[in-house]
Amino acid sequence: MARRALPILKQLTDAHPAWTRSVTYMPRPGDGAPRAVTLIPGDGVGPLVTNAVEQVMEAMHAPVYFERYDVHGDMSRVPPEVIESIRKNKVCLKGGLRTPVGGGVSSLNVQLRKELDLYASLVHCFNLPGLPTRHENVDIVVIRENTEGEYSGLEHEVVPGVVESLKVITKFCSERIAKYAFEYAYLNNRKMVTAVHKANIMKLADGLFLESCREVATNYPSIKYNEIIVDNCCMQLVSKPEQFDVMVTPNLYGNLVANTAAGIAGGTGVMPGGNAGADHAVFEQGASAGNVGNEKLMHQKMANPVAVLLSSAMMLRHLQFPSFADRLETAVKRVIYEGKYRTKDLGGDSSTQEVVDAVIANLD
Repeated sequence: MARRALPILKQLTDAHPAWTRSVTYMPRPGDGAPRAVTLIPGDGVGPLVTNAVEQVMEAMHAPVYFERYDVHGDMSRVPPEVIESIRKNKVCLKGGLRTPVGGGVSSLNVQLRKELDLYASLVHCFNLPGLPTRHENVDIVVIRENTEGEYSGLEHEVVPGVVESLKVITKFCSERIAKYAFEYAYLNNRKMVTAVHKANIMKLADGLFLESCREVATNYPSIKYNEIIVDNCCMQLVSKPEQFDVMVTPNLYGNLVANTAAGIAGGTGVMPGGNAGADHAVFEQGASAGNVGNEKLMHQKMANPVAVLLSSAMMLRHLQFPSFADRLETAVKRVIYEGKYRTKDLGGDSSTQEVVDAVIANLD
């Protein structure tokens, strides 16, 4: 539901408690058939938080079932059977995959995005009622190009002690991520799209990205378009984040902006997200910082499952199960609002299982 309709809807439902159902959703014949979803629990706290999703789905009797695959960040590549499963099911839910720093194997997260052409990353950063934050009225959607830029992986040592890393920007990829961002804004009653860039320095690469965004913007006259340099963007995010609506970015900037926005709005443990291409979608914690947790969180079983639960609600909408998505999202927001069960990152001392049990108890 569009965010600007929420105050009006609240007034209506407060005045008329019986008016709690949305307009009837008319499914197509066969839409209720259970759907297979590829599940990658991942590393660190990943198995803990993805198990939370499995428990809630079972409690709701949601029409999905999981095909589980063990994939870990220290593998040299994503196993072919996992790729085949995602191609078949078209939808995947995953926990964090640990990426080695410096030398070693390449990122399996990047491999998945390139193999399946998951060109659009979407992270929704917003205030949750009842969760105190430094800023209010934060409701930002960061849409990030996911397949090129600094993540192209084109690096080599020119001579000993000199390394060259190529940043690749193409008109094709820039246009399609811009189209995705404007289409998202149009479909979700968003009013503004902001392109984040560094074209004052990288005049050709980021200049091409901006040129593509400007061309796409002309096709959406009802949506305001503006641009901001990435360093100023970060400063504006931490000082006045409510000014932003939808943000579209090249690859590296999007990672930085999404994690910054998530930290402002309540933390990476509560922000949902996903990666989409023309044919496939992978849902996971929206902001990557801390998505595998640490040894202490694992042993104490106190990881925050909220981000992955909300990401699974996004997944249910993607699968055209809106009623189940609404039930799950409403239950999670009730638990956050009541404040009795919160993990340590949100100022509480609850375990993952206690939060899951509270969410299940709040399901309509």
